[in-house]
Amino acid sequence: MVFSSAIFLWMFLPAVICIHHLIKPQYANLFLLLASLFFYAWGEPVRVLLLLAVIVISHGVGEAIGRYGTYGRWILAAGVIFDLGVLGFYKYAGFVARIGNDLAGRDIWQEPQIILPAGISFFTFQAVSYLVDIYRGKTKTRHSLVHTALYISFFPQLIAGPVIKYADMEQQILNRTVSLEQAAAGFRRFICGLAKKVLISDVLGKSADLIFSMDITSVGGRMAWCASLCYTFQIYYDFSGYSDMAVGLGGMFGFHIPENFNDPYLSRSVAEFWRRWHISLGAWFREYVYIPLGGNRKGNVRTYFNLMIVFLLTGLWHGADYTFVAWGLYHGIFVLLERTGCMERITKSRLVSRCYLFLTVNFGWVIFRSDSLRKALMFLKRMLLPWLYAKADMPAGKYVSGMTVFVAVCAVFGAGGGKKWLSAKLSGKWNGSVPEALCCMILLLLCIAAAAGSAYSPFIYFKF
Repeated sequence: MVFSSAIFLWMFLPAVICIHHLIKPQYANLFLLLASLFFYAWGEPVRVLLLLAVIVISHGVGEAIGRYGTYGRWILAAGVIFDLGVLGFYKYAGFVARIGNDLAGRDIWQEPQIILPAGISFFTFQAVSYLVDIYRGKTKTRHSLVHTALYISFFPQLIAGPVIKYADMEQQILNRTVSLEQAAAGFRRFICGLAKKVLISDVLGKSADLIFSMDITSVGGRMAWCASLCYTFQIYYDFSGYSDMAVGLGGMFGFHIPENFNDPYLSRSVAEFWRRWHISLGAWFREYVYIPLGGNRKGNVRTYFNLMIVFLLTGLWHGADYTFVAWGLYHGIFVLLERTGCMERITKSRLVSRCYLFLTVNFGWVIFRSDSLRKALMFLKRMLLPWLYAKADMPAGKYVSGMTVFVAVCAVFGAGGGKKWLSAKLSGKWNGSVPEALCCMILLLLCIAAAAGSAYSPFIYFKF
């Protein structure tokens, strides 16, 4: 089920909100769990059994860690191997076979055709967080199975995050209240996220998808720049829009879901970008991979090695393909260059550093979006040497519309300093006002109309 679908907006969400506020508080968690499982089963009727298996086994392992403390490390290892093994089988079995065939130079193994369950990278990471937090003593054992299951499967962030640590959610699951003001703020945040997805991301995605799907020989320099810029803002508004909706939905039910984005395109370095982009994933890798590897406590060489491992895994987490591996290592290399001081002169100037960051990230998104490394390199070649491919450019009207240009301008404004400027101007006069309510209603109607008149467009991070 997709947040922007009619079935969710008109049936599922209103029904869940009404029932949640009518039933007794002691039954709220059980009801939200059942609603979350129904939400997942709507699009994955068989895969919900996999989700339940991860929940039940992770819960059992967590209880065993507390009960048999002497063997806690081994029990933890078994639980983590199971959760990551589930992720590895469904997401990477085909990729491993492909690597083997490529190394051998012939087809030794047939690549298994495994359908990737939606959100598997997110709920398996939360299951791992649950086990590690218990082992480290950040939370007590003997939890209710309902509480564990709700943490792993809570529908606002089940499919595309944020990835939340159990220690940060436990008290909210056990004891929370919902005020009318909090619910209203959540509803406003949900509408803003929906608008990001439907009114901005989906519009820019049409041009980006069209060009990236074309034969590379038919793409000129101008078209390549158009595709890369459209995708740069498409993925930001798509994913940050989902995160806004998750935060808003959580607020409607009394949960505080942490922010996942903080104006990442205003960063002045790649390292800063990763502190602002997909914040929850960065925090997960820092706490459960980077620090256990030694972090920056064992000298520069070990620190650089640890950083590259983290970025390699970050790339792999996003997808089982050479393009994702290259994308992760690409970002890791720039972080190392910045850490060694090679980019010091660039990062001193605010304007130059922001241009450097944006272009670096923009080129990275080309690698991320392309079907293969070869196509990514050909795209980048056209962007860096556009005059050599000018003849391949078709009239702009065939791949970008006037509406796309208008939305792109709005996207730049919203992803840059314009949003902060507008927020500062309206602060104190806007929140809770009648004009804000009218604006939200207009946005909601526009989103519903746009969603009804366009083809199905799932969130980009659903496939991760």
